[in-house]
Amino acid sequence: MGLLLLRNHSSYLLMWSCLCLLEQNIFFGSLQSIWLKVAWHLVVVLLIFGREALAFIESLIHRDVPLTAEEMEVVVEKVLSMFSKLNLQEIPPLVYQLLVLSSKGCRKRVLEGIIAFFSNLDKQHSEEQSGDELLDLVTVPSGELRHVEGTVILHIVFAIKLDYELGRELLKHLKVAGQQGDFSSNICPFSIALLLSVTRIQRFEEQVFDLLKSSVIKNFKDLQLLQGSKFLQTLVPHRCCVSTMILEVVKNSVHSWDHVTQGLVELGFILMDSYGPKKILDGKAIDTSSGLSRVPNQHACKLGANILLETFKIHEMIRQEILEQVLNRVVTRASSPISHFLDLLSDIIVHSPLVLQSCSSKITESFDYLSFLPLQTVQGLLKAVQPLLKVSMSMRDSLILVLRKAMFASQLDARKSAVAGFLLLLKNFKVLGSLSSSQCSQSIGVSQVHVDVHSRYNSVANETFCLEIMDSLRRCLGQQADVRLMLYEGFYDVLRRNSQLANSIMQTLLSQLKQFYEPERDVLPPLKLEACILTQGDQISLQEPLDYLLCCIQHCLVWYKSRVMPLQQEEEEEEEEGFYQDLDDMLDSITSRMIKSELEDFELDKSADFSQSTSTGIKNNICASLVMGVCEVLIEYNFSISNFSKNKFEEILSLFLCYKKLADILNEKAGKGKTKMANKTNDSFLSMKFVSDLLTALFRDSTQSHEESLSVLRSSSEFMRYAVSMALHKVQQLKETGHVSGPDGQNPEKVFQHLCDITRVLLWRYTSIPTSVEESGKKERGKSISLLCLEGLQKILSLLPQFSQPQIHHFLRALDATDKEEEEVEASVTQRSAFQIRQFQRALLNILSSQEEDFNSKEAFLLVTVLSSLSKLLEPSSPQFMQMLSWTSKICKENSWEDASFCRGLMTLLFSLHVLCKSPVALLRDLSQDVHGHLGDVDEDVEVEQTNHFAMVTLRTAAPTVCLVLLSQAEKVLEEVDWLISKLKGQVSQEITPEEASSQTSLPNRPVEKAVIIQLGTLLTFFHELVQTALPSGSCVDTLLKDLCKMYTILTALVRYYLQVCQRSGGIPKNMEKLVKLSGSHLTPLCYSFISYVQVSESESVSKCIFKSERPPSFPGHCQARVLRETKPIPNLIFAIEQYEKFLIHLSKRSKVNLMQHIKLSTSRDFKIKGSILDMVLREDEEDENDEGTSSEHEGQNKEPAKKKRKKETKCLS
Repeated sequence: MGLLLLRNHSSYLLMWSCLCLLEQNIFFGSLQSIWLKVAWHLVVVLLIFGREALAFIESLIHRDVPLTAEEMEVVVEKVLSMFSKLNLQEIPPLVYQLLVLSSKGCRKRVLEGIIAFFSNLDKQHSEEQSGDELLDLVTVPSGELRHVEGTVILHIVFAIKLDYELGRELLKHLKVAGQQGDFSSNICPFSIALLLSVTRIQRFEEQVFDLLKSSVIKNFKDLQLLQGSKFLQTLVPHRCCVSTMILEVVKNSVHSWDHVTQGLVELGFILMDSYGPKKILDGKAIDTSSGLSRVPNQHACKLGANILLETFKIHEMIRQEILEQVLNRVVTRASSPISHFLDLLSDIIVHSPLVLQSCSSKITESFDYLSFLPLQTVQGLLKAVQPLLKVSMSMRDSLILVLRKAMFASQLDARKSAVAGFLLLLKNFKVLGSLSSSQCSQSIGVSQVHVDVHSRYNSVANETFCLEIMDSLRRCLGQQADVRLMLYEGFYDVLRRNSQLANSIMQTLLSQLKQFYEPERDVLPPLKLEACILTQGDQISLQEPLDYLLCCIQHCLVWYKSRVMPLQQEEEEEEEEGFYQDLDDMLDSITSRMIKSELEDFELDKSADFSQSTSTGIKNNICASLVMGVCEVLIEYNFSISNFSKNKFEEILSLFLCYKKLADILNEKAGKGKTKMANKTNDSFLSMKFVSDLLTALFRDSTQSHEESLSVLRSSSEFMRYAVSMALHKVQQLKETGHVSGPDGQNPEKVFQHLCDITRVLLWRYTSIPTSVEESGKKERGKSISLLCLEGLQKILSLLPQFSQPQIHHFLRALDATDKEEEEVEASVTQRSAFQIRQFQRALLNILSSQEEDFNSKEAFLLVTVLSSLSKLLEPSSPQFMQMLSWTSKICKENSWEDASFCRGLMTLLFSLHVLCKSPVALLRDLSQDVHGHLGDVDEDVEVEQTNHFAMVTLRTAAPTVCLVLLSQAEKVLEEVDWLISKLKGQVSQEITPEEASSQTSLPNRPVEKAVIIQLGTLLTFFHELVQTALPSGSCVDTLLKDLCKMYTILTALVRYYLQVCQRSGGIPKNMEKLVKLSGSHLTPLCYSFISYVQVSESESVSKCIFKSERPPSFPGHCQARVLRETKPIPNLIFAIEQYEKFLIHLSKRSKVNLMQHIKLSTSRDFKIKGSILDMVLREDEEDENDEGTSSEHEGQNKEPAKKKRKKETKCLS
């Protein structure tokens, strides 16, 4: 009664103090049990007041008050509920005492409560900061919150060191959350920071990083899955991105979170090492270019780089370690792609070049390994560190010493690296008086803007420095062809960036050209090709890449005359004008004499030997390559100086004819048609700017004064086809390598602008002159120009995913010829894309409306590919997208062209559009009915009623084309359903109280459960049709069996999910019962019939192979191997069905619903070996062998019964 009379807080405190004093004098016995009951009552009551909770918990710990599990749960829940009522500064000591108390039990609940509290606090804080800037409403200062979180994390880590079981509980809890993709409360910035701090405990380090790595990649895969499916987007709310959370941890770590920093660095490098670009067969790395096309692995790699970069910016103490680890990977991983580490190094140096001067020794050490690194790595490394070279003279001097030593190294790669390094220095150390970047139309990167601090004195010093380098580079002109080639490719960029070096560069090139130039104007040919080839015994090799030399000269000459000479006309000295005029005269003379020269003058006529097995053939191939390269160089040079002169264009056409004659001879000699020509285009010397200008002149120039001269080039369809082919080659090169050869090929802005110009011309040419019109009057062999233009458009549009959003907008605007600058409302990307789509739709309709003999399948397929690329730019919620979907569906329903590639492309386009609006299961069902109707039933006696949902499905296209497309889409749907079931199982597995089980467990999941069951039910009808279809043996049967196996595996996963549900709520929904019934009646029996059909079909194919083959010993084994390969999925499917039925039995028992009433267990799966039957079969075999040996004249008659017996046995086994 005394307790009940206590009314206020102080009375309870007084009673607690009295009990504590009494406890010290009470002996063990009956009085102690009474004391414990009174003490427990006081604890529960006092916890309500909150403020004294810490003292009470300390008393519980110090006095070792025994608590039952239920009492422990009450204490933990009471304390956790008090967090929100306390000041921030009061929470860390309470958390510490709670962690110590958790050693008695409830570890998981303690950790869950702490993580959930700080997760909610972070969300509330971010919402306050992102809302209106009303500072008075911000309840918690950011710095104070981060310091409290840091203290709590330290307490938890300290508790884990004392109690490893607490650490295991933390990992177990967060691992389950990560696998379920629960990034709402469990995986949050606070829990990530906590995990990173736990990595300081060696026992948990590897486990934590594995958990974080798997959570990162799973999150990216989940986001990719969601982005590609409207079905999933409607069921699953917006998910948080783990990359945002981790970068938030990096940002928060500025508040003295030193215990997190080391873990962040290790995580960043683990992600970059694990998910960076991998080496593929041809030695090239997978491209990690920007855009929407990145796979999850590439996203993870980029996240690792961002973590390291942001950590480097924030934490000064860790900078040296990050830099050292990056450089170690660059130097030691020469055989692996390291472009991602070079990009990170570049970003780090751009951010703080002056700060990195303190770490210059590490970078200088890496220079010592340049001679042993691949050329691409050397170029990337030097490009990354070049801002530092401008602010650190000692580093620059160290690099020059290394490069000079490498210049005379025995390894060819080392000498090439030295040339690359010297060229980079020349480009970035400007001489006083050089043109600005705007004048030379060469953009200088952001890195140079940060550190471009040259004064007049520095520029004068740079001149001496650059001239010394030029002297070193001149010595390269006596080395191998590869070294000279690098020099010629780099001189043009040096000239543009450092125009004051023009005289030195041009004189060097002039003196080099004179060695191979015939000064007498009457001598043919004008070039000494023999001097370009080195003969050492039987070894023939190229010594001087004359075509690259001329290409470098013409680009430098044209640029200098157009950019520099007009600005220096008054100051130019006559002496300096001399060698420019000499070069002009030499190029003009070479042009005129090349036109006069016949192939016999080069000893390259049709009678010449071009085989690769003789020294003469190798020599002639090298000479032919040089002549063709020289022709291309002269074509571009004469076009650039022509000013639309008719005479110059006639010369260009004559040069092209020489080029084509030689190309035709090489094709004929190679005996490979266009293969040799295709190989030659890989070495094209035409610049992308020239290709763009040439196409514009040929197809779009309508200036009256240009008509007469352009008619010379336009009269040659071969030349116009060649121009378009070169554009295709440049686009293909850009797609494969990310850049193009020639001037400005490494400048993304220039390349993009030229690409827009080329696309505009190709689009105009294709839409203005359709292929059908062009081919009607065509006499030449080969592809038409319009078809080449369409092929070019297809290649260019396939690059769109690599463009940024502003670039895509600019690209589409450049294509719109009707676009006016003064238009009031700027059209969106969707509107512009829809405009282009309509043009290609009209072109495709024209093809489809043509006669069957005029149907151009190649053009139709290219148009579908173009439409697929453009449709990806449409907003799925826009009316333009719906119009595109309905149009595509209509085309598939009304057209029946029996071309496999066209049908596959159109069906793939239909599904890619459909999945962005709704689930494609109904579409799959309709198409499967069409396939079944055309191919017939597995039972020949059954007549199938033909449906005609889609005319595109015909007897020729149904299998394998349409069937494989359908199975591929069905597999994607199964993957989505499997993902949803995993999510449902994860939610159900979370522990809840029994009172909540019946009311709250399944209600939030009911929409997802219903959607999953509907998806599986419709897919079941889809498979119901296909397993009855008489599919031809091969890829269709193999894929169908695998997908059926996956279908039953997912059905089993759904049944196991309801086993968990029944354990909590006790029932299953009616639609689940219907799904089980449907599977038992419409799928499982038919699966076994289909298996029998497959086995019989394969046995018949083996029999045909055996009895029709002229080589019986070898062919049966080959056929049997194919049968084994194609029937391998059958045991897997049978096992999957058995597992499904096994768990159905368990679910029937648990749910008290007879789910097996519609499932008929098959008896044909009894694989027990019966000895009596085996003996009988063996005796029959022996009798057959004896009969065969008695009389050879009956050999032919004994084979037929054996064949019948094989069929009979096969049927019995099946």
